[in-house]
Amino acid sequence: MSRVGREPIPVPDGTKLEIKDNIIKISGKLGEMQHELPSGISAVLNDGLLSINRSDESRTQKALHGLSRSLVSNMVVGVSKGFTKELEIIGVGYRCELKGRALQLMVGFSHKVIFIPPDGISFNVTAPTKFAVNGIDKQVVGDISAKIRSIRPPEPYKGKGIKYADEHVRRKAGKSTTK
Repeated sequence: MSRVGREPIPVPDGTKLEIKDNIIKISGKLGEMQHELPSGISAVLNDGLLSINRSDESRTQKALHGLSRSLVSNMVVGVSKGFTKELEIIGVGYRCELKGRALQLMVGFSHKVIFIPPDGISFNVTAPTKFAVNGIDKQVVGDISAKIRSIRPPEPYKGKGIKYADEHVRRKAGKSTTK
C-alpha cells in the first residue's frame, strides 16, 4: 500500500466535507474547493478522519492513490489555514509596494513591473524588500511565486534579484587577474 495514501487526513473543526459521486467538496473559513477523484479511487469519512482508498493493486492505482491523498490533504489545509510563500528582493534600489491588489516591483528595469494576482491570491508586503503570496490553493500559490521570481531571478555574482525567503543563492567569485 502507498505510504502516503494510507495516512488518514484529519478534518479540523469548522471544515465541512461533502463526498458525492467521486467529487469531494471542502469548505472552510477561508473558502471552498472541490476535486474529482480518478476512477478506482474512493474517499470515506469516519470520526473526523478522511481515508482515501483504491480499488486494486495496479501500478496506476497505486500512483493515483498517493496523489489523490496529497491533493485532498492540501485542500483541507488550504481552506482551514491557507498557504503562504515568502519572497525577498535583494539589490540597491530594488523594492516593492502594493497598489490596490496589484504588486508593483522596481527591480532594475527602466519601468515598474506590475503583477496583478488571479482570483484567490493576495499579496502581503511586510517591508519594502519583503512580501508574501497568500492563497488557499497550494499549486496556484507556488505557481504565482515562481512567476514573480522569474521576473528577476537572483544572479550568482552579486545576488541581486527576487528570491524565496528560504532559498540560498550560491555565489560565484568574480573575474580575477593574474600577473
